Order: sequence, then structure tokens, then C-alpha cells
Amino acid sequence: MKNIAAGIAISALAAAGVEAQERRRVAPPAVYDVAPGLAHFTDDVLFGEVWERAELAPRDRSLVTVSAIISTGKTAQIGGHVRRALDNGVKAEEIGELVTQLAFYSGWPNAISAVAETKTVFDERNIAPVKNSVTARIELEAAAEAARAATVNASVAPTAAGLADLTNRVLFGDLWQRPDLSARDRSLVTMSALIAIGQPEQLPFHANRAMDSGLTRAEASEVVTQVAFYAGWPRAMSAVQVLQRVFDSREAASQASAASADLKITRVNQGRARAPEQYFTGEVETSGFYRGDAPARIGGATVSFPAGARTAWHTHPLGQTLFIISGRGWIQTEAKAIEQVGPGDVVWIPPLVKHWHGASAGEPMTHFAVAEALNGSSVTWMEKVSDEDYGKGREID
Repeated sequence: MKNIAAGIAISALAAAGVEAQERRRVAPPAVYDVAPGLAHFTDDVLFGEVWERAELAPRDRSLVTVSAIISTGKTAQIGGHVRRALDNGVKAEEIGELVTQLAFYSGWPNAISAVAETKTVFDERNIAPVKNSVTARIELEAAAEAARAATVNASVAPTAAGLADLTNRVLFGDLWQRPDLSARDRSLVTMSALIAIGQPEQLPFHANRAMDSGLTRAEASEVVTQVAFYAGWPRAMSAVQVLQRVFDSREAASQASAASADLKITRVNQGRARAPEQYFTGEVETSGFYRGDAPARIGGATVSFPAGARTAWHTHPLGQTLFIISGRGWIQTEAKAIEQVGPGDVVWIPPLVKHWHGASAGEPMTHFAVAEALNGSSVTWMEKVSDEDYGKGREID
């Protein structure tokens, strides 16, 4: 009987231990005395369920949570979640860069307050002062950046020229290219902050950017779920509708791409067309013109210049690539010297850079030109190249 009683006692203690372990207490002690319901939801739902969900890695949940807390000014909670973030594999350098990112998206006061709390944690853990990374800067996709800058210049610059300049030159020209936080994580941080501070109208651009950088649909959905606990259900619910529109748009684009996935061959056109005289000097001919099907924006043609012929000055909203097929050509960008090109050379002209190109004075040239359209336009024509300016190319012959 004694052995049976001892066995029952041991089993009871073991069961109690398991139950205590299953019902671990995470909430601050005062919560259990003041709001037992909040204690239950903190222990059993937030930390017992949400933080355990596999749809978002613990590291990512920490990035989302710290972003939501900093952006909403919840200073007292920063230290605890910075500690958890470090435990979940977020590097000190990444936390520092997260704070820097949020200065632009939720304001300097929130970021400076976060620095003080974070420094306390770093000191506790003997983390050395963070230094800027020496890794190469992140290269943003040129076409997407050109489109974004054009939108800023068109919609912001007329009203707030200084803001437009800082947006292009500092925010995207510097901050978003810093390597201390990956492109995917930088977008994840920004998404989390926008949801937390109730700015869902800014979400589509950054959600698309995040998903283009590798964030999955399931992960994006889970960001909203995580933020709901740290910024409130209303802000999460407002973000859901906006995020759904992003998902629908990406799905439609994917289906359109799949529908047009069949191989398409543009057969060689034996005929040639005379290039418009108002945009070219000399008897320039075009052939093999093509244009990609939506959502592609690319188009191109083979252009043949007899000796001395050239384009007028012009720009392309998303840049242009030239493949030199034969002969010898000249190309010049504004305020720069004329450059000579030959067969096999590939020339890239950046977006909105004023330039011209054509044959050299003594030899014809043929190139294949490729450019993308922005809002239906792939080129802006300007004045013709004067004989005097063109003649300066003879100096390199």
C-alpha cells in the first residue's frame, strides 16, 4: 500500500509539474492580481500560441514586435523585447538598423527613445558599440527605382520640393541601400510600423517590396496577426483589407503571366521603315520592331545609321540598353565627351539621362535598342544634335 500511495503521490507531483510547465507565467506579476483575464490571454494565447505559430519564424516575430513597439512609442516594453530579439537570433547591428529605419517611418523621438532602452540591454550583455557595415551597399532595382522617383517627382515635388529631394536622395538613395539590414527585413520592419501606426494606405508599396524581396504571402499575413496584439485589433483589421488587395493584384499579375507563358516568336521583318526625320539626322532605318505583352514594359528595334547619321537628344524614363551589332558608332551624354562603340559592345543609359547616339562620321553603325515604357512612354525627344557638336566626335577617330 505504501508503494502504491508513493506512486500516486509521485504521479500527482509529475502531473502538477507538467501543468505548471504548460501554464508558464509570462505576464508581469501585477497582471495576475489586477487583470486575471489579461494574464490568461498573455500566457496562454499571446505567448502560448501566437509566438509559437510556425507561419513566422521567432526571429521575424521579434523584428515585427520590436518595430510595432518602437513605432507606437511604447518605451517601457522595448527592453524586454530587445532581449527576446537577441535571444531569437537578431543581431545587435540589425536592431540598431531597425531603430534607424523607424526614425524615418515613425519619427525621430520614438527612435531616440528606443536607443536609450536598447543601450541598457546592450550594456547588460556586454555588446560592443555597433559600427557601420563594410559590406557592399544594396543595389536597388533600377527600373523600379526610376518609376518610384518619377512618382515622387510628379506627386510630391510640386508641393514639397524639399521632401521630394530628401525622399529620393536620403531615404531611398542612402537608408534603403544600407547593408546592415537585408532588403527583405527592412521592408518587414517598415510594414510592421505602418500597420502599427495606422497608415495602411502606405502599405501596398512596402508589402509588394517585401514580397519582391522574398517575404511569402503566409508570412505577410502573419505580420498583421502579430501586430494585432501589440498595436490593437482595429489597426490590424484596417490593414487586412489593404493587404488583401495586394495579394489579389499579385495573383492577377501571376495569372496573366501564366496565361501568356507560351513561347512567342517575332519573325524577322524583311521590310524597313524610315526613322522619323524630326527625331533623327540622316537616312536612318528601323526594322524588327517589337513590344512585350503586359505586364512586361519592354520594347525594342534594330536601328541602322549610315555614316554621319544620329538620333536627336532624348531621354528614357526607365533607361535604355544598346547592343552594337556592326560598324562603328558614337554616343554622348549631356556635358560629357563623345564615346566610341563597336560590334559586341553593350551600352546602358540610365533613366532620364539626356543623350544621343548614332554612326561615326566615317562608318555606318547598326544597333539593337531596348527600353521600357513608363505610363505608356519609353522616350522623350528633344532638340537635334548640331553638326558642330556631332563633329567633335572626329577627335576620337
